[in-house]
Amino acid sequence: MKQDFTRWLPAIAKNRRTVLSIAGVAALGGLALGPAAVAAPVTSTPHAGAVAAIDLATGKSRQDTTVESALTTGSRTTEVPAGKPSRDKLIPHGVEGAQSRIPLDDAQLANAKAIIAEAKDTGVGERGAVIGIATSLQESKLYNLGHLGAYNDHDSQGLFQQRPSSGWGTPDQITDPEYASQAFFEALKNVHGWQELPLTTAAQTVQVSAFPFAYAQWEEQAADIVQQHW
Repeated sequence: MKQDFTRWLPAIAKNRRTVLSIAGVAALGGLALGPAAVAAPVTSTPHAGAVAAIDLATGKSRQDTTVESALTTGSRTTEVPAGKPSRDKLIPHGVEGAQSRIPLDDAQLANAKAIIAEAKDTGVGERGAVIGIATSLQESKLYNLGHLGAYNDHDSQGLFQQRPSSGWGTPDQITDPEYASQAFFEALKNVHGWQELPLTTAAQTVQVSAFPFAYAQWEEQAADIVQQHW
């Protein structure tokens, strides 16, 4: 698959979920590549076509979009909100290598919050939430991807690019953010000593990606998201 996938992908409404389909990719003029591809640091703003596609898909204008601190700009959050988990708790082993950041829109933030909610429900806590969000940032840039046709990585779909053929669930299930997040965290809990592992090792043990070291680059932004929304 080509490089530059998921830099800016729209979210397409499907029932109560937000799922990106092949139509959404077409709206971006064919900008797509494999969800598991190693992402380079991304700090630029979306191009005009991507902005229009995202606005159309989410039913919102740029003026209606609420900016939430640094999370939507891609810059680092420096202040710890009162009562929120500390940096040491979120990143206990330090980050591994260069970090990437992307701005987040409403759809991405909603999916991040769904992951955090399931981290609480499944008992993996703040650190588990960081691993989950970093994994989704790498796999789908926090967009709930439907089947992308020729651009699909086999039958991978959803926030975590889980595959029905590998036993993760049906396409409807794995494109449900709650189900997909719960499935990811239940698998994570089966990884012996995952709390003490580096993020990329814990994520890769669950995901079995062709790019096992790609998850580490999102740890810092994932920690910021969890810190803001825990």
